[in-house]
Amino acid sequence: MLRLALLGVLPAVLAFSCPSALNGQAGTDFPGAFLGDLTWPEAESRLAEAPIVILPVGAGAKEHGPHLPMNADAVVLDYLCRIAVDSIPVVVAPPILHGWFPAFRAFPGTEVADPAAFEAYVMEVARSLVKNGARRLVILNTGIRLATGLPLGVVAREIRVQTGTPTLLVSWDDLEPPEMEALAEQEYGGHADELETSIHLVLQPEKVHMDRAVPGFRQEGPPPGPGYRPGFLARDPRDPDYAPSGVSGDPTLATEEKGREALALLAREWLAALRSFALAPLPQGASQGG
Repeated sequence: MLRLALLGVLPAVLAFSCPSALNGQAGTDFPGAFLGDLTWPEAESRLAEAPIVILPVGAGAKEHGPHLPMNADAVVLDYLCRIAVDSIPVVVAPPILHGWFPAFRAFPGTEVADPAAFEAYVMEVARSLVKNGARRLVILNTGIRLATGLPLGVVAREIRVQTGTPTLLVSWDDLEPPEMEALAEQEYGGHADELETSIHLVLQPEKVHMDRAVPGFRQEGPPPGPGYRPGFLARDPRDPDYAPSGVSGDPTLATEEKGREALALLAREWLAALRSFALAPLPQGASQGG
């Protein structure tokens, strides 16, 4: 569990977010809550009253180079959920820590390799939250839009169409403002790189092995043209996407200070997305205030 008061980024985040406006909009004075911490009578009322219910999805075990723990995505997921609970009267469902991570299939991890199976799994969890009272659903994805976000996007659209529930999918790259790139010194990045490593120097420094950090190998070639080219971190040297370390970028440039700044930006964008979506119109006849 993250001790947010010790992270140094929380004061700036809370200065950005004033929970009173959403508390008033929701007709309640309660802070956010984790669904699993509630009794079922509490859960029944809170699901119906909360302006937003969050369904977190992130890898519980996915390669992040030889220097970062495989729990990296799940730790950021927990961080963002705790920021939300501390700031807004949301309800956060238990996280889904398995997912569809095809780019990392050459490495150990806990992937649901069948995207249809993963999509169906998340769909059933989302349906259960709506059935039990969720009025607006946010799916938080600490993968990227054009990877884990693809099947999650289908879930978001189907929940909206099938149930009428306003639904928002927020992926990692949705939370990266232009200021994020300005923090980096590396020439290129993308995974277990300078900024991601910096983040974990703040969130879980005892599990970061900077002595094992190595720059990722970058294949030379023509710049990519229009269209979507699925990436892959290959372990076969014959593959043009050969990445023996599983790193894309230069984690050796990571610092704790960059991590604090990056976390503050992620949290700022995350809370802005939640505050905006909390005002999304509900279906006619649905309660706006619980």
